[in-house]
Amino acid sequence: MFEKNLNMGYLLDFYGEVLSDRKRLVMDYYYNDDLSLAEVAEQFGITRQAVRETVKKTEDELLFYEERLGLLARFQDAQKHTELALKLCDKLQKAERSDDITRLIDEINSISTVVSEQTR
Repeated sequence: MFEKNLNMGYLLDFYGEVLSDRKRLVMDYYYNDDLSLAEVAEQFGITRQAVRETVKKTEDELLFYEERLGLLARFQDAQKHTELALKLCDKLQKAERSDDITRLIDEINSISTVVSEQTR
């Protein structure tokens, strides 16, 4: 459940601006502020069921955007490659042999190429 909430929070960060103000606020209260459906309903003066339907429809909408655009997936992939490059840089600082240094530089360059291609 926590991972689903975290993923939805990320989707809100990436696509929240394309939602209506009301949907964005409902999702923000529910996911980021961790309010219950009843608490969100109270904020808007609507039923708990209306909040649940809004949350479900908005989740579907955010997943649709991600399926079509893939911004979150590309961001997470770039993060993974960046972490790998940083680890290689750390190894590079500790490397003493020139062939090790050359190999590490080649690996860093290949990561840079992958990330560049993914962000186009």
